[in-house]
Amino acid sequence: MKGLTLSRIAQVCGGTYIGKQEDADREVTGITTDSRQAKPGCLFAAIKGERVDGHAFIPQVFEKGALCVISEHRLEKPEGNYILVEETLAALGAIAREYLDQLGLPVVGITGSVGKTSTKEMIAAVLSQKYRVLKTAGNFNNELGLPLTVFRLSEEDEIAVLEMGISDFGEMHRLAGIAQPDTCVITNIGQCHLENLGDRDGILRAKTEIFDFLRPDGHIILNGDDDKLASISEVKGIAPVFFGIGKENEIFADSIEKRGFDGISCRIHTKQGSFTTLIPIPGIHMVMNALAGTAVGLHYGLSMEQIRAGIESLKPVSGRFNILHTERCTIIDDCYNANPVSMRASLEVLQDGLGRKVAILGDMGELGENETELHRSVGMFAGALAIDCCICVGPLCRALADGIQSVNQKMEVLSFDNLQQLLGRLPGLVLEGDTVLVKASHFMHFEKVVESLKNM
Repeated sequence: MKGLTLSRIAQVCGGTYIGKQEDADREVTGITTDSRQAKPGCLFAAIKGERVDGHAFIPQVFEKGALCVISEHRLEKPEGNYILVEETLAALGAIAREYLDQLGLPVVGITGSVGKTSTKEMIAAVLSQKYRVLKTAGNFNNELGLPLTVFRLSEEDEIAVLEMGISDFGEMHRLAGIAQPDTCVITNIGQCHLENLGDRDGILRAKTEIFDFLRPDGHIILNGDDDKLASISEVKGIAPVFFGIGKENEIFADSIEKRGFDGISCRIHTKQGSFTTLIPIPGIHMVMNALAGTAVGLHYGLSMEQIRAGIESLKPVSGRFNILHTERCTIIDDCYNANPVSMRASLEVLQDGLGRKVAILGDMGELGENETELHRSVGMFAGALAIDCCICVGPLCRALADGIQSVNQKMEVLSFDNLQQLLGRLPGLVLEGDTVLVKASHFMHFEKVVESLKNM
């Protein structure tokens, strides 16, 4: 890994190198926190987790040929080189920052309450039409996942597209300190992590910490249809570029037409020109993602045709509105996470399905003191849609069920206390030809519902 010698690593993370002096100027071949992935020449960072302490695996890592380990503890009779640090997680962040500096490639940082992952996928698909892009994989968007994503970069990569997720104040400041983005993209300010952030104004303050390390010649891209983001006029002398459906935005869309589960078409307008595109994933929120991708693409010199091709090349991600067809039913696998905004968006798209429209919904987490009312409001929204059946799982979703029934007595509504109760009844609830939406917060483990439906 370019520039990451053991002596330099120890220096940037404030650690003490303890080992062979002849190895101090050797570059590590990779960095991992998983002892199973340790290889000759790598650096293993020992992290103490809730269930497993990585320090316990240091002997095995040395046996596998690791060049060095990072440890928070002084090692007795170590079998190899190690760097003693106060906190491994902070050390990884410092090393990742150094590695990005060594590579010198531009960084696109993406955050927001809803749609970070789908926007990241869209932006990466667009930029890939011209550049070699490395993007955040899965949910590697926190203080551990971001450095591990950075360590996947190679000298052949030309742009990094990094998703940045938080749940409390100060986290984005630390993430931005690692990424120091050239381009900051914020998707929206919704109702997420209210337990810690309080309200949408708190969320705005937390998310905009991404600007703390924005480069002086950086670029800001914001959702102009979001009232909180639209209030930002300038940051460090940099005027944002706004995107949205509204024509007052610099980049906007019209002629929006739903194409069922084939996607959604629209015409995108920019100062450089306009083009029509078919986004291959349904939902009005995908138009917003395409607009963000267009804004980033233009900044990095892509042509209109390249941007259109990138948008139309987009592939769904497992658990993120991934449409699966089985012999029995059509599954909308949107089970990775949920909040009131994304739940409403997915319910709207469910209406475009064939056969009976069935929503299997689970509790939404981290909504704070208003969690019951927020679930009820989603239920009232669902009750006004053309949906045939709603299956609610979890204690909070009792309020969602009540919300549906308060506005729609005709919709079939079923409630289960937990996932196990549902799984035992599921085969009799989903009929042949149904279209089934599966959505809940990640802690509900609704991927088990998707697997059960696939195997029916």
